[in-house]
Amino acid sequence: MKLTKLAAIAVASVMAASPVLAELVFPSLSYRTGPYAANGIPFADGFADYMTLVNERDGGIGGVMTKVIECETGYSTEKGVECYESTKGKGSLVYFPLSTGITYQLIPKVTADDIPMHTMGYGRTSAANGDVFSHIFNFPANYWNGASTAINHILDLNDGDIPGKTIALVYHNSAYGKEPIRTLEVLGEKHGFDLTLLPVDHPGQEQKSQWLQIRRERPDYVIMYGWGVMNQVAIQEAANIRFPMENFIGIWWSGSENDVLPAGDAADGYKALTFHGVGTDYPVFDDIQKYVVDAGKASGTGEQVGTVLYNRGLYQAALLAESVKVAQEIHGVADITASMMRDGLENLVISDEIMEAIGLKGFGPNFEVTCKNHGGPGLGAVAQWNATTGEWSLITGFNPTDMDVIQPLIDADSAAYAAENNIEPQCD
Repeated sequence: MKLTKLAAIAVASVMAASPVLAELVFPSLSYRTGPYAANGIPFADGFADYMTLVNERDGGIGGVMTKVIECETGYSTEKGVECYESTKGKGSLVYFPLSTGITYQLIPKVTADDIPMHTMGYGRTSAANGDVFSHIFNFPANYWNGASTAINHILDLNDGDIPGKTIALVYHNSAYGKEPIRTLEVLGEKHGFDLTLLPVDHPGQEQKSQWLQIRRERPDYVIMYGWGVMNQVAIQEAANIRFPMENFIGIWWSGSENDVLPAGDAADGYKALTFHGVGTDYPVFDDIQKYVVDAGKASGTGEQVGTVLYNRGLYQAALLAESVKVAQEIHGVADITASMMRDGLENLVISDEIMEAIGLKGFGPNFEVTCKNHGGPGLGAVAQWNATTGEWSLITGFNPTDMDVIQPLIDADSAAYAAENNIEPQCD
């Protein structure tokens, strides 16, 4: 649904004329403690700081101030569900649990409660099918897009010819880590590479046997779906056996500064996938410094600003803030409900014009969300670590993934879920 210019002006007039005392509530199911705290902290800080920026610089969204309610999960699925139950009645507009385990448990709950959930780059991949998953969104990319981005990069490195190549998947032995397996198997059938599966149990500190197998079998490439300390250990183990870092590719949850810094110079050349930009070369970071950090309103110390996971939390907040604006326009009210927020997410359009207006032009790909497609375009890029400069840099653009492989998998998995749960098609 798109408003005409006249209608948009009318909505803005109503918002300006009506004093709004409510708040736009965003529950942050964060983890600042536990085995994954080092990754959970910068993400939570980035999200909170952007919402603070919106309040301090813009006076909220549509004249309504934002409020972030943090609830500590420790990355525990049980605690995540408890956080949901304790916060959903506080006016919460949308959930983003930053955990595939929590996501799976919340899918039926948020749907029944008419509250949307945005699992950006994680969660149940087939939730991209809005015809089945009415309240779940995973734009702009998902785990299967990530698997295809990695294979496309390997194809590019080999002039499109990889029959007989060997690829090992080192993965977190959980619902998260297992997500790309079927996609990689089908891509292997299509392109002729051999796939080796190497699960790593939580939290991932012990990987000697996996890397001894890699040293023995010498795969051409290693793809990693890890999180937290597992990533650090894997990169160090790869260095120990002198596996070439330029042939080691992590998913976007295996590509932060936390993952590479412990290995020092040995991590140089390591690659990771991404669906957003890196660094601070975007105007929004000047505003974060002025209105948030220098004003003493930062969620953390300010030292994380510009790091990969801080930026991801900021991007999450920016996309949700833009979805609020869309919901406000659709419904003609500033004090939106969770049900209205769902409509905003489903009608979100991200363009260069919008990204430039919020100081993030070029930070992520342009995309549209529709009733049938809650996952966006599924574009992915590759970043590489430079140990000398201590920086990530994008070495590719945001490129298409193999939807000829991915879409049938999404259709099949979502159809099975619909059959199991007696879900009728949601879209006209």
